[in-house]
Amino acid sequence: MRELSLHILDIAENGITAGADCIQILINENRKEDLLTIAITDNGRGMPAEKLKNPTDPFITSRTTRRVGMGLSLLAAAAQRCDGRLAIETEAGRGTRVTATFRYSHIDRAPVGDMAATITTLIMGNPRIDFVYRHIIDAEEFMLDTRDLKEGPEDNSLADPVILHHLTQSIRNSLNRLALKDG
Repeated sequence: MRELSLHILDIAENGITAGADCIQILINENRKEDLLTIAITDNGRGMPAEKLKNPTDPFITSRTTRRVGMGLSLLAAAAQRCDGRLAIETEAGRGTRVTATFRYSHIDRAPVGDMAATITTLIMGNPRIDFVYRHIIDAEEFMLDTRDLKEGPEDNSLADPVILHHLTQSIRNSLNRLALKDG
């Protein structure tokens, strides 16, 4: 994948497929330490036992919509290619946490990509799921929690295209400000 945001989208969708009602996404760009960390945590069912034996095997998947699961294997390969690694923590009935690390300055590291579009795509496609998105760039932080944006449990305001457009722009502007602070 050309952008890491597409990996994030795929892993978040895995959590939703696993029954999660809350997905947490953390991106920590620590340029001083030359480290990029991406963590996606869900509160779904956790990974099935057969997948846990080799979680990055693309030919073992719990999805019923396709016979291969490329998301974890592609993210693992992307991290390893950039002097990083992929770690998976899972507990049956409690969820999964996927953490990928990369050497930030590695020439082969894909750009983080359009996280504003990724987050709003997740929100738009999954209005009943809560998303917590934290993006840290050199200790400066942006955070979005959709629970703070909803007025009540049946609030549909995040399905409104105008609100989603403004949310996308707001995320982009906030991330641009963070990137410029110590860049």
